[in-house]
Amino acid sequence: MRHSIFIHFLGAAGTVTGSKYLVDTPDKKFLVDCGLFQGLKELRLLNWDHLPIDVSNIDFVLLTHGHLDHTGYLPCLIKAGFKGKIYGTAPTLDIAKYILLDSAKIQEEEAEQANIHGYSKHKPAKPLYEVKDVEKTLEHFSEVKIDEWISFGDNIKARFQTNGHILGSTFIEINVSGKKFVFSGDVGQENDLLMYPPKRPQEADVLFVESTYGDRLHQKEDIQEHLKTIILETIGKGGSVIIPSFAVERTQTLMYMIWQLRKSGALPDVPFIMDSPMGAHILEVFQKNLEWHKLSLADCTEMCKIFKIVTDFKETLELIATPYPKVVIAGSGMVTGGRVLSYLQEYIGKPQTTLLFVGYQGEGTRGRKLMEGANEIKIYGKYYDVKARIEAIHGLSAHGDQKDLLNWMSEIKNKPEKVFIIHGEKQAADTFRVKIKDTFDWDCIIPKLYDIVEIEI
Repeated sequence: MRHSIFIHFLGAAGTVTGSKYLVDTPDKKFLVDCGLFQGLKELRLLNWDHLPIDVSNIDFVLLTHGHLDHTGYLPCLIKAGFKGKIYGTAPTLDIAKYILLDSAKIQEEEAEQANIHGYSKHKPAKPLYEVKDVEKTLEHFSEVKIDEWISFGDNIKARFQTNGHILGSTFIEINVSGKKFVFSGDVGQENDLLMYPPKRPQEADVLFVESTYGDRLHQKEDIQEHLKTIILETIGKGGSVIIPSFAVERTQTLMYMIWQLRKSGALPDVPFIMDSPMGAHILEVFQKNLEWHKLSLADCTEMCKIFKIVTDFKETLELIATPYPKVVIAGSGMVTGGRVLSYLQEYIGKPQTTLLFVGYQGEGTRGRKLMEGANEIKIYGKYYDVKARIEAIHGLSAHGDQKDLLNWMSEIKNKPEKVFIIHGEKQAADTFRVKIKDTFDWDCIIPKLYDIVEIEI
């Protein structure tokens, strides 16, 4: 007797954010990733909607990695009645813990600010979830080993394989009654400074592949030289460099590059500041998981010595008030929240400031608006004129480009029955669809949000 599996596309379908895929099999129902929608308001509002499924019937969750757009909805899942386990690698679970706690604290603070200053239409403004909800979520975490099959009953098993995106990140192979489903997660670059190259799947009957940069190749440039030039030019005119950065991997990569430049004498002895409590926690995760990245413990220790690592917000305010040139790395990477907003309140209106972007800027984020030439930005209900110089370094992304994604798929020996292009904006996904067809002669599907696809087994 033939049976069917139903795939529910609950996020990162037609967009790069909110990764959530329900796999509904005759034996079990489970999620691959459980991310928060970010960016455009119409997407963020989806976080407040009830999922169009019965959450209490979900048996377990598999996490590809710890980023907010892949884990940030987990507390909502618990609040809605999920009682199963949440599986991920040890670094993924550590990172998810810090990211979720940070997300909850930011939401609580923003709701408090909105209520104090009255700039929310909601009376009172409330966070999507609180720290206490995250603490309940952490009780469901369960660690998995890399490259080991885990059984979830007679007909389902899963294996996690490294994919080079961030510390602990994986693609996941899932065997359901003999049919192999492969979820790419977010695929890293082949030649990342800190991460090892992605492993490649060998077979896939049903393939889910991200397409964040499916329509482009990363610029071939000397990134370290570009970074040096921007810092020297800014400091030379008495300004500060503010770098909004993702706390996981990107911050550590920037710290490594600046350390290398400083060690070689290419940069002067100005204050280098890493202002991110979460970034500080992730440095600890790096030191605890040396087998996951290229840095030695000695490198990690030496690198941290040249930075002032800030955790106390009182110290942040003191640093903001200092007039001397400095280089500041602060979250969040898309300027959607975090300490970087406090720096921008003071520095975005100064022509001698350089605001340097070093990663993907999602639709609807402050970062995207600034990259596209916005003359003003809104922070905590108030508008600020943008007079700072806006710069970007594109090759630092933790996402592989089109070539990296094609390489990741290149060792699949069979022709997949179905290929779903996910986690990409419309143009990137469609361009990648055509490229896959031309390269492998695979027909691809670009699902829409809340699509349900039936697959026979």
